[in-house]
Amino acid sequence: MTIQRPRLAAFTRRALLGAALGLALAGCGSPGGNPQAPKPELHVMTSGGFTAAYNELRPGFERASGRAVKTAYGASMGNAADSIPSRLARQEPADVVILARPALDALVAQGQVRAGSQVDLVRSSIGFAVRKGAPRPDISSVEALKRTLLAAPSIAYSASASGTYYETELLKKLGLEAEVKPKSRRILSERVGSVVARGDAALGLQQVSELLPIEGIDYVGPLPAEVQQVTVFSAGIATASTQPEAARELIRYLNSPASAPTIAKTGLEPLASR
Repeated sequence: MTIQRPRLAAFTRRALLGAALGLALAGCGSPGGNPQAPKPELHVMTSGGFTAAYNELRPGFERASGRAVKTAYGASMGNAADSIPSRLARQEPADVVILARPALDALVAQGQVRAGSQVDLVRSSIGFAVRKGAPRPDISSVEALKRTLLAAPSIAYSASASGTYYETELLKKLGLEAEVKPKSRRILSERVGSVVARGDAALGLQQVSELLPIEGIDYVGPLPAEVQQVTVFSAGIATASTQPEAARELIRYLNSPASAPTIAKTGLEPLASR
């Protein structure tokens, strides 16, 4: 035993020294010396057109970045309490906002989003849906669309980009405003597909990417090309963001070629950077 004690003591000193060195190195690599300190949450506001793609992509970004993302959902435009413009006006926390490009540019003009931070993510088309199992109307041509709109007992449309186009432009183009607008209902703070699934409207119009995830409806198809309106959805960094670099990291992730297949399967056309 008299021979082993010095060896044991030397081993113990080496072990303690190694442990102390490991702790010191860990402290150097983390602010405050805490290697487990969580990164601050990133706050995102996104409109419905990009929601399905975003919800699929977000977990991958959280795993890769080690940063939790807190999300608020709302329309690109309008004065509903949960619309993105209303949320920003109330000064809700936001680092990244994702919405229709015209609405995003309006927020830049108002000083709510940093000028030059806008990045186009996707192109989105407008489509129609009916309640699951209901006869699918013909919208394959402009004339067929006119007949369908005239025959529909009720029509639901969104309070955001697609609905604004429907009530201010599409019906005028078709020459049906007087006949069709009175039986059309503008939907606030809810997906049009959900209204159609309940049977509260016979026909629903919204961005294709917002219709496809809804259970209880059948997607009929897009507007005819002659009267289709494609909306670009874009991301920008909120002026009030306290984490602009992390915000840019998320936008790059969403706009990467690797994210494109996930985006495409939700009914959107990705505009991924090459």
